Amino acid sequence: MNLFLETDNDPNTIAFVTEQNDRSDRQFRTPEFEKDRDALKAMIEREDRLIIPTRRGKWLFDFHRSKDNPLGLWRRFAADQAPRHDAAWETVFDFDEFCRQEGKRWIYNGAITSPYEPTRVILILSDGGSDQLRMLEFDTETKTIVEGGFDTPPARAHATWLGPDELAYFGSVDEFSATRSGWPRVGRILKRGVDPKNAPILYEADKSDIYGTASIIDPLYWGGKPDDGKIEIFTSGHEIGKSSLHVKGADGSLRRLDLPREADSDLNHTHAIWRAKSDERYPVGTLILQDFHPFGAEPLTNARVLFSPNPGQSVSQFTLLKSWAVFIVSDRMVPKLYLVDLTKPDPAPVEMPLPEDLQTVSFRLFDADLTLGEEVLTVVGQGFLLPATAYRLDLTDHGDTHELVPIGTSPAYFDAEGMHSELLEATSEDGTKVPYHIVLPKTWTEGELPVLMYAYGGFGVPLSPVYSGAYGLWLGQGGGFVQAYIRGGGELGPDWHTVAKGKGRHKAFEDFVAVARDLVARGYTKPECIACNGGSNGGLLTAVMATRYPNDFGAVWTSVPVIDMSRFHLFPAGKAWMDEYGNPDLTEDLNYMLTYSPLHQVKPDSEITYPPIYVDSSTNDDRVHPSHARRFAKRLIDAGHTPYFREYGTGGHGGAGDTAEMAARHAMGYSFLRQTIMRD
Repeated sequence: MNLFLETDNDPNTIAFVTEQNDRSDRQFRTPEFEKDRDALKAMIEREDRLIIPTRRGKWLFDFHRSKDNPLGLWRRFAADQAPRHDAAWETVFDFDEFCRQEGKRWIYNGAITSPYEPTRVILILSDGGSDQLRMLEFDTETKTIVEGGFDTPPARAHATWLGPDELAYFGSVDEFSATRSGWPRVGRILKRGVDPKNAPILYEADKSDIYGTASIIDPLYWGGKPDDGKIEIFTSGHEIGKSSLHVKGADGSLRRLDLPREADSDLNHTHAIWRAKSDERYPVGTLILQDFHPFGAEPLTNARVLFSPNPGQSVSQFTLLKSWAVFIVSDRMVPKLYLVDLTKPDPAPVEMPLPEDLQTVSFRLFDADLTLGEEVLTVVGQGFLLPATAYRLDLTDHGDTHELVPIGTSPAYFDAEGMHSELLEATSEDGTKVPYHIVLPKTWTEGELPVLMYAYGGFGVPLSPVYSGAYGLWLGQGGGFVQAYIRGGGELGPDWHTVAKGKGRHKAFEDFVAVARDLVARGYTKPECIACNGGSNGGLLTAVMATRYPNDFGAVWTSVPVIDMSRFHLFPAGKAWMDEYGNPDLTEDLNYMLTYSPLHQVKPDSEITYPPIYVDSSTNDDRVHPSHARRFAKRLIDAGHTPYFREYGTGGHGGAGDTAEMAARHAMGYSFLRQTIMRD
């Protein structure tokens, strides 16, 4: 089936992509597109946006895109001052200038701070937005790249500081170092100036695993002395969501921690916290706290339950600080924040009061590391129509009360007056109740509301309401927005995911179309006014909507999609997805996947009429190869249909780029929607 499209530099591939790009550009790059693109670009570049800084030593750091710096500036401001947008921020690293000097597009992807010298960081640079990452050592005090410092070749990679002059570096720099999925398997002790291939091995995950990682808990973390001994934790990922953790003992030997393979976990120097993803020891979704004795005979002891979910509840985020456990529960899509004081003899969760009307709450560390002796979180609350507000939560004091102190609020990107959102439920084919949010514009005609539906529905990834200027632009033009919490995701706990894995994948599809039909049954809209959009696994979801339920949608916009369920595992990253979808080399698995594989379900135009379809992808997407999108578009064309296809030259799987590129990519989709479900 058009296998030449799997080769990027094949002349026929280039000709196909060029022809289809030109066609889509002619159709969608209208004056309205330009207006949307410029509006979205201006939102990204706003100088008064909410700043959520990270503290390193005496400085607050912020990554900021602007009109003059569309690739971004890394900047700093004194830590004892309020991080206002109009403060005298000092540029530390200019990514636009760096890329001009290098003659190459590098996208900022974060920084790894040295706990031994907080002014030293490893900048993580993505090659054009792809998963190929370069690790570059940078001195934030002198604002210079460290001469002779760490500078690794682009590869799927991650790293952590082992010591002042060493990294625990995992990089897929050669076949030996990579897993079957192309992710890093071998960790090495990397010193400056050493080729990663020649660095001594620190840890090896098994060749059958899909990744390996390391984390270091240094004595500096808990205020100890350097000779107290580091705690080195190594993880082998067997499948996505299945792993084993090992701790290095005082004698250098590795011991597997007695945790279920199907569990999420976090550790500090005294405790382990984990969430059960199966019923092996506790009911699925239970959050458990245990004492951690890294160098003792029994590393984990004294298990006790922190939270056991009722129907509709799930733990959405948790972590361990030095002396606190913090977690968030989604209670029928309403967030609740809990604190656990680990200094108490029998710690129990205490609910932290939250401001009203928050639909989503999350938290992150305020400091880039925990060596400063303080435990401070930045908590962010928001909703579809509620701009994000950041709060400071200082847990340094172990008193009985703590307070969320507002430190900044996002500007309003659209006028939400008269708009509102509702949490509703649809009934899926097997009777399961599927929650979804609908966000309504100020004015709309009953039964004819143009609706953009979004979902992901895979790999246990949970969705939650976010404040988005892009969605606000759509709402301001009279459209409605729906976010569906279908099975396959993790919104209602781990079992909400597992029931839709493998041969249960159809449940995710049935859930999504049930929401579309529920919108019609409730009188909001009609099928020809409903469009769906999703990316990656969500791209698979929306492509299935086109081929399996064409009469329930007026348009389908599928982004960086997984399309060919018979060949996804032949690309390196796809080998990691077989636990989720199935193994195409097994006849039973393949036969099931072919029942929904969009590429194989395309029928000729003489038999069926599909809704308008727009497929977008990226040439340098090394997670879901663009051939999925190309071959789907070509298969539709060969069958007599007229889809629209657009492949972007940069951006990778996540659509990263400069401000103009990111805005244009989204505006193209909105232009497609206006010409399909929003026509007068």
